[in-house]
Amino acid sequence: MSDALSRFRLDGRTVLVTGASSGLGTHFAHLLASAGARVAVAARRADKLQALVDSIAAAGGEARALSLDVTHSASVRNCFDELASWGAPDVVVNNAGITVTRPLLEQTEEDFDSVIETNLKGCWLVATEAARRMVAAGRGGSIVNIASILGERVAGGVAPYAISKAGVVQTTKVMALELARYGIRVNALLPGYVVTDLNRDFLTSDAGDKLRSRIPSRRFGELTDLDGPLLLLASDAGAAMSGSTVAVDGAHLVSSL
Repeated sequence: MSDALSRFRLDGRTVLVTGASSGLGTHFAHLLASAGARVAVAARRADKLQALVDSIAAAGGEARALSLDVTHSASVRNCFDELASWGAPDVVVNNAGITVTRPLLEQTEEDFDSVIETNLKGCWLVATEAARRMVAAGRGGSIVNIASILGERVAGGVAPYAISKAGVVQTTKVMALELARYGIRVNALLPGYVVTDLNRDFLTSDAGDKLRSRIPSRRFGELTDLDGPLLLLASDAGAAMSGSTVAVDGAHLVSSL
């Protein structure tokens, strides 16, 4: 392996992936384990993660499941305390997120609070606690916040989600500024529309075809499209990157209005 390619490896690194029970989080956990990391996967119910842990182990990787509710600071601290037997994390992938889809005038205060609490407050709680553990351990690290192209553009019916992801983008930038002195890099990955088991039916429907026609590349993303960008931000290959927002969207963000 060339020196350039070896910089994408994560051998000996400890990684925490939040929101790991499905979709992007499950895929990210497999990817990072395949790059050599030992991966702690976290979600509200740790028992839902056992199949993922077993799958990673079957592929020759090392993984463990942790209970984590990103909306509660005590749960976040407890998660990192459990992880401490592996040491402070080298990489945190801040992936936990939810959405509520309905028109703006039908959204409720409860809708808004639940999305903001999980997507924005949860991102902040996990990232700041991770940074404290990294600083206490006397070494740097990488925090990758999973935002969205809706953090920079908007769409109808997902107002709280778009607002929360815009906050995640700005959270990434302010954290990058303040944590650089400690050798901690903070970047954001902004996926476009990526096909998962949760949205496959919609994206392959007539409505999905209309959406796809507005993407300059005329294609939805696949989970594997995120592999290179995530490894870049997580590994030494991206050592000079902090405060960056990396869109993976087939040019959707730069499409004409």
